[in-house]
Amino acid sequence: MQKISPCLWFDTQAEEAAAFYLSIFPNSRINKVSRYGDGSRMPKGLAMVVAFTLDGVDFLALNGGPMFKFSEAVSFSIGCNTQAEVDHYWSKLTSGGGAESMCGWLKDKFGVSWQVVPEVLAEMAAGSDPERVRRMTEAMLKMRKLDIATLVGAYNG
Repeated sequence: MQKISPCLWFDTQAEEAAAFYLSIFPNSRINKVSRYGDGSRMPKGLAMVVAFTLDGVDFLALNGGPMFKFSEAVSFSIGCNTQAEVDHYWSKLTSGGGAESMCGWLKDKFGVSWQVVPEVLAEMAAGSDPERVRRMTEAMLKMRKLDIATLVGAYNG
């Protein structure tokens, strides 16, 4: 068990969100679901907490009511080795009402923010040639979904 796990606060969609994420990420599973009982402030039988794992990372999803909303202040970054991975996560996470943003950021249909990032981006951003980094950064700032070939092409000049 990992020491620190993110807990996502939903109104009533925790179980639906966990199932959605499991359909996208490999090596994922529901670990435990606890439900509200009689006398609680939420409907009896509604999932209270869903413990789940996405590709080896443990998460919690809580149905706590409408008091809190997600914002871009917290996002989950997905490191991708290939354009096919970028395309997969981008299309799946924006499906069903998600929204594209800039520079590899998006919101899924539940309002959770994600960054779909090619691993090569960090390598190029840490490059020792400021001109190459500038070209790559300028190319990235024009993109929504990141395109590895375009980023590498801009970096290489």
